[in-house]
Amino acid sequence: MNPDELRAPSPVGVRLALLLSLIGAGVASFLSLGLSPDELWPGAGGLTTAGRFFARAFSPALHSEAQFVPPGTPPLLVIAARAAVTTLLTGAAAMSLGLILGIVLGFLASSAWWADELREARGSSRFVRRTLAPAVCGSTRVAIVLMRSVHELLWAVLFLTAIGLNELAAVIAIAIPTGGVLAKIFSELIDEAPRDAALALRAGGASSLQAYCFGLVPRALPDLIAYAFYRFECVLRSSAVMGFFGFSTLGLHIRQSFSSTSYGEVWTYLYALFILLALFDVWSGAVRRRVLA
Repeated sequence: MNPDELRAPSPVGVRLALLLSLIGAGVASFLSLGLSPDELWPGAGGLTTAGRFFARAFSPALHSEAQFVPPGTPPLLVIAARAAVTTLLTGAAAMSLGLILGIVLGFLASSAWWADELREARGSSRFVRRTLAPAVCGSTRVAIVLMRSVHELLWAVLFLTAIGLNELAAVIAIAIPTGGVLAKIFSELIDEAPRDAALALRAGGASSLQAYCFGLVPRALPDLIAYAFYRFECVLRSSAVMGFFGFSTLGLHIRQSFSSTSYGEVWTYLYALFILLALFDVWSGAVRRRVLA
């Protein structure tokens, strides 16, 4: 056989084939759904409404635009600030619960603490590493897929029906898929981390769990922290969207203002969300630099 035929395929060729296949799948899906770019062009009424909406982006409301404001109603900016705080608190609670789920399930879904020592396992350890650990790992990964498969909005509908309209329903609805995503990414990052430090610890007499905690996790820690902060940003946006179901986050006020065509108020709440995310981005960047320095 020609030695050239034994060479591995070029990475460039593989990537190009993957890119072309994705483009082909997208085009086929576009045609199957019967989508047309003409549908993106709104009618005359839609253009007028869009023009009015975007024009208010340069003049957001500083006071309520409602014709009748009940006595004792806080100023619009105070309402926006309180809704932003509720959005932040809801997101923080959901992220905390999701992070706990992600760490625990990420450990159980990881194979790094048992797969490397299958050959050396003896006695009860052999049963744990060859039978019990793979079963726990596989079932955990199935659970993670189920958690991620249902969007937080669908979880919100479920918990609204089960426990009613309260902040706990929003927190749990966000935490479940967030925990599933964190568990998947955490387990993969740890499994793909360099294992030289872990192997050195094992050679020095450390247990597999000690090598996992002190050899693998620290190597993956920068990526774990970076992804956790990114996921927190996603959770904040999800927390705002929960307001469309009636929870007292920014989404509730955006929906109400949009329904009453108070576009200036809509932009006030949108800018409040933008400021919240911008401040979080600055804070998370400072924390990452300090922790990972």
